[in-house]
Amino acid sequence: MDDDDRPRRRSPEVELGAASLLASESLERYSLDELDARVALLETEIERIRAHRRASQAHMLAADALFKPRNPGPTS
Repeated sequence: MDDDDRPRRRSPEVELGAASLLASESLERYSLDELDARVALLETEIERIRAHRRASQAHMLAADALFKPRNPGPTS
């Protein structure tokens, strides 16, 4: 397995990447229109993340259902 194929470890320093940078950015220099545009962009990104999370969760549930041990029926 190549290193690129392995799951990435998250370090506390990295936190959540660009989201961490956005959270620490000063908003003082933005106009009202720019703030509205930023809110719209972030709302769109939140929905994209939620959709990806739902798809990932469905994938995980399907894998769990496929690979979970089957309960043997009662034996007589």
